[in-house]
Amino acid sequence: MRAVHFAMTTMCFCFLLADTTSAADPWVVYDGFAGPGNGKHVVLVSGDEEYRSEEALPQLGKILAKRHGFKCTVVFAVDGDGTINPDNRRNIPGLEALRSADLMIIATRFRELPDEQMQFVAEYVDAGKPVIGMRAAVVAFANKHGKYERFGFRSKTWKGGFGLRVLGQTWMGHHGRHGRESTRGLIASSAKDHPIVRGCDDIWGPTDVYTVRKSLVEDSKVLAFGQVLAGMKPTDKPVVGQKNDPMMPMAWVRTYRGAKGQTGRVFTTTMGAATDLESEGLRRMLVNATFWSVGLEARIPAKANVDLVGRYKPLPFGFKKFKKGVKPLDHVLK
Repeated sequence: MRAVHFAMTTMCFCFLLADTTSAADPWVVYDGFAGPGNGKHVVLVSGDEEYRSEEALPQLGKILAKRHGFKCTVVFAVDGDGTINPDNRRNIPGLEALRSADLMIIATRFRELPDEQMQFVAEYVDAGKPVIGMRAAVVAFANKHGKYERFGFRSKTWKGGFGLRVLGQTWMGHHGRHGRESTRGLIASSAKDHPIVRGCDDIWGPTDVYTVRKSLVEDSKVLAFGQVLAGMKPTDKPVVGQKNDPMMPMAWVRTYRGAKGQTGRVFTTTMGAATDLESEGLRRMLVNATFWSVGLEARIPAKANVDLVGRYKPLPFGFKKFKKGVKPLDHVLK
């Protein structure tokens, strides 16, 4: 069903059910809005047990679509009855949307998808197309067997799997105390003029800083560091000592090569839980990164509009804490 717009001289009322979404579809599409991203298709892949990507990515997709004109398809881990279940590691229908994607934004964790779904991810990566990875995407896949074993974070054929080979980092550990020490994002002095950090004045999130291997710096440009705070409030003071001396990278850019040598732009951040997206600064960094990833960095304004779309009250991160009974259609933009 096509997006329908009723435009008046001073306001626009938009009712959006997504251009191919019906009540039976286990995904959602946001489309039909004007903006510099119009004509670009972003596929946002959710599916993690802990950080509520099933809430974060629909909101990010709405912002990218309504505020900036990108067509956004959000796919989910779902059960056979069509309800979203982030604990279901073996099913993310709709990944075929990647065949028309200009950008993949991925926030999955330990997925073990069947070959018929993984083929779409593999085709996309083999083509060397742009990728944005959020939080647990450093361990996006856990495939141990089959045609796409190389994507698994413990792959024997592709050391480090998708995380290391594409995003530039695989799982190392929690640097800050998980659930006890939050993160303040500090822009790297060497990156202050990079278009992705434009207007990103205040970045904070309740998730902790991830450990990042030192070798990351060798082939990546660090845009921001994660300062470990002593508590779970943005006003808490930084931890004194080795945890912040030196600080771990929190956001970086790099390129990777596809199967035939094509190069694709990559932005990775170790932040990205649904509650992290309550930070205006982090939302702006992700929006700016979307523009940069698809080659539209010249269109990034001094302060991109990242106002939340609709009601956004994300659940805290944690296992077994997702809202049950939700279907993708519940995320349509009304």
